[in-house]
Amino acid sequence: MSNKTPFKAEEYDLNVRKVIPYYDIIYDQIADLISVYCKGRPIRILDTGCGSGNLGIRLAGVPNITELVLCDPSEDMLDIAKQKLKDTGVNCTFRQIGSEKLDYSEEFDVVTAIQSHNYFDKETRQQAVRKCCGALKTGGIFICFENTAPFTEQGKEIMLNRVSSFGIKAGRTPKEAAAHRARYGTEFFPLNIKEHIELICDSGFDTAELFWHSYMQSGFYGIK
Repeated sequence: MSNKTPFKAEEYDLNVRKVIPYYDIIYDQIADLISVYCKGRPIRILDTGCGSGNLGIRLAGVPNITELVLCDPSEDMLDIAKQKLKDTGVNCTFRQIGSEKLDYSEEFDVVTAIQSHNYFDKETRQQAVRKCCGALKTGGIFICFENTAPFTEQGKEIMLNRVSSFGIKAGRTPKEAAAHRARYGTEFFPLNIKEHIELICDSGFDTAELFWHSYMQSGFYGIK
C-alpha cells in the first residue's frame, strides 16, 4: 500500500477509475478553474498529495505555468510521477513530504490537494489546510477535492449504494466494492459540505466555495 490509498503505487492507475466516478473530468475541472482564475499571468503550482502524477500531467498543459512542484509522502508514488512528467517540458520539482508538514511561505499562485486530506483526523486536516494556505501568495487559490459526507444517515446509505454500484459496473467484484464501502469512517473520514467550507474559512482564506459535487467527491476552492 502507498500513502493511505488502498492500492499499491504500481496498481493505483489501474484501479482509481473504478472507485472515483468522473476521475478524469475532475482533473479537467481543476485545470479549467486554474486557467480562468489565473488567466494572463505566470503560474507557479504546488500539487500536494500528488500520487502517481495524474493531475500533474493535466496541469502541465495549463497556460503560463512556470513551475510545478509535486509533493507526496510516498517515495513509490513520486517515482511514478517523475517518469510521467519527465518529457512534458515543464519545470518540475519533486519532494517527499505530506501537506501537513509543508514548509513553504507565500510562494505559490495555486496549491492543490486532491483526495488526500480525507485520511487525516480533524486536527491534522486543519493543520494541512493551514499549511496549504501559508504556501500561497496573497490572492492565490487553494483547490481541494475530498470524499464528502451526506447530511443524513439516509443520504449516506444512498450515496454508498451508488458508489458500490458504480464500482461493480466499472469492473470491481462485489467483495472489493464492499471492502471500499467499509473504509468509510474507518480509514477515511469525510466531512459534509458545510464543514468543508468552514474548515477552509477557519484556515486563513477570505473566500471559500464549492465548485463540483458528484457521488462522494466534492471540489472546493479557497482564495487567500
